[in-house]
Amino acid sequence: MGSFLQIKIYRHKFIAYVIFVVVIGLTLGTLTSAMLLNQWVGNARIEAANAFARVENELQYDADRIEAYMQRIYSNPGLMDDARSFLSSSAEGYLTSRLQNSHYSQPLVSFPEDVKTYLYSWAQGEITQISLHTGHYGNVVRFNEHGITSFTFGLPNSDEAFRDTIMKGFVYRKKLSNPTPGAQEYGEMRFLVSSDQIFKSVRNFRFGNAAAVSATGETYLIGNGQVQDLEELARLAEADGRSHGFISRGVRKHILFVSFPSTKFNFKFISIIDLSMLIRQHAGMLIAIFLIVLTAMVSVLLLIAYNMRDDALFLRRIIQSIGRVKMANFTPNRPARYRRNEYGMIARELDDMIQQLDKHIRNEYLLKIKQQETEMKALQHQINPHFLYNTLEVIRSTALVNQDRDTADAIATLGTLYREIVKKENIISIASELELLQKYLEIMEFKYPERFYYQINVEPALHSIPTVKFWMQPLAENFFIHGFNANHEFNLYVVNGFETDDGYVLEFVDNGSGIPPERLEIVRSTLSNHDEASSHSIGLRNVYTRLHFFYGNGLSIEIENNEEAGVKIFVRISKEVIEHVQTDDCG
Repeated sequence: MGSFLQIKIYRHKFIAYVIFVVVIGLTLGTLTSAMLLNQWVGNARIEAANAFARVENELQYDADRIEAYMQRIYSNPGLMDDARSFLSSSAEGYLTSRLQNSHYSQPLVSFPEDVKTYLYSWAQGEITQISLHTGHYGNVVRFNEHGITSFTFGLPNSDEAFRDTIMKGFVYRKKLSNPTPGAQEYGEMRFLVSSDQIFKSVRNFRFGNAAAVSATGETYLIGNGQVQDLEELARLAEADGRSHGFISRGVRKHILFVSFPSTKFNFKFISIIDLSMLIRQHAGMLIAIFLIVLTAMVSVLLLIAYNMRDDALFLRRIIQSIGRVKMANFTPNRPARYRRNEYGMIARELDDMIQQLDKHIRNEYLLKIKQQETEMKALQHQINPHFLYNTLEVIRSTALVNQDRDTADAIATLGTLYREIVKKENIISIASELELLQKYLEIMEFKYPERFYYQINVEPALHSIPTVKFWMQPLAENFFIHGFNANHEFNLYVVNGFETDDGYVLEFVDNGSGIPPERLEIVRSTLSNHDEASSHSIGLRNVYTRLHFFYGNGLSIEIENNEEAGVKIFVRISKEVIEHVQTDDCG
């Protein structure tokens, strides 16, 4: 393996390859690790954003519930009177005022019970305290974790129970006043939304560790895991003022934070992402990437060494061959063993060149012969139609000389029909296709005088629709092959065309002998399954294949027996597909 290192040019090249592969491998490994780390950080940020959105939604839901409850108070006079009674400084005062305001004809309404029913239950335990305040004191309704109600009357407004702190929750304040314009204000209602309940719903989010920091610096920890000095980090992030950034804790430790300011209350949701912890969590994947990159580098270097070894062997062989030439030794040498290597192929390039040149001459000769044959056939194909046109015209002239005008007209119609068929245009209009069909039916009318009649009733809306050429004649030909009765005095073939709401319909109706039910099912199955192997209904299947290729799924063909006699074929074309079909060369 190391023999190529004895050659100077390969030794230097191999060292350069080693440096290049190592640099590329380390670069790719670093970029891959950086991309994965960025993705993991991005996932943590998305989870933090989702958790914050959940908190904001919960706060908004509670605000909506409180607004709805305030509307309930103002719309219920009895509830309003009981709330005013609850402003009394003691429980006895509340009960006395409540009894004084009661009416024997109306049921008593309890403000505390109503609050429990419509706020505590609605909010699923998030609203844990409701208090009514005058200018000096407040009365409190509390709910524990089991929904049991407790009351406290006459607490000073400066009491610790009313202090706004994010550790307890968020306070909604609503004025309670007489709904009459210009009337006095009764007091203030305060609704406490528990922080424990609000943030409990986001603890399952995978955002790492987080905290809610109020404007006064109070911190509520929400972390799923444990980060040292989480409270201090959250305050530093809040004081930073940016929506995201890094907090350095020494040379080797960097903490990423993401901050989301609340639009409902004056606090920030801070998510703390420890990069070193994130790397330790995904250490297995990073080790796998390192091993993959290392394996790839070693494999590439082994492949390079193997190729250089082969190149060195053939370089020695070339040098030996030059020496043999100097010694006038022209005896045949054994063939090269490694033909896919350029050095190994040099010894046999001359033989290959001779073989390829011989093959090239033969191929060029045969190609020119084939091209000449093709050109001769093309000229012949151009001559044949003109010969047929001229021959039909001679027969027509002879019929006119013999005063057989019907025969002359039939020959003229046949010539015109054939001329239209061999034209290059493959896409024509429905009107042009009907003209081809009419010429064919005129010939059949000439063939069966007083025995065959036809009608074409197609609305003008269908005339300009593009279609493939010469598909109506095979349908009519099926009638003459399978349904026409030469002994019958009235054989009829009718073509109807009309527009519907969603497409266009062409009907081909005859009064022939019809199709047996078993045979009809086979024909329908052949069309619906695209059965190319079936030897039956070749004409009808070819028509369906050509039309389906042109119109796609916007085409359908149905075939059924008439109640009286004969067969009816429906060709339906949707309007939607007409906008997309080819219209080039549509004559």
